[in-house]
Amino acid sequence: MLISPAFAADPAQPDPIMSFLPLIVLFALFYFLIIRPQMKRAKDTKKMQESIQKGDEVITAGGQVGKVVKISDQYITLDIGGGVESHFQRATVQTVLPKGTIKDI
Repeated sequence: MLISPAFAADPAQPDPIMSFLPLIVLFALFYFLIIRPQMKRAKDTKKMQESIQKGDEVITAGGQVGKVVKISDQYITLDIGGGVESHFQRATVQTVLPKGTIKDI
């Protein structure tokens, strides 16, 4: 009767920016460590595939090694040895080898 009831103070509301800060930092980290390097690699690969010329020695995604004989917009023809020629999509080329690599194999 003589003692008045004590009420708890309203809890302080967290700052909305501070609650989203870990999410923003996580997204920035994800972008700089995963997305950006992958985009750079894809850009370099596309540039390499577009710069293929007749006479280049290449390795395809299937592991086929050959010398470029013919080039069209989407396909290349490789001499894979012994006068055998095979047709491949340009997108399957993974690596352009230095000249003379096929002789060393």
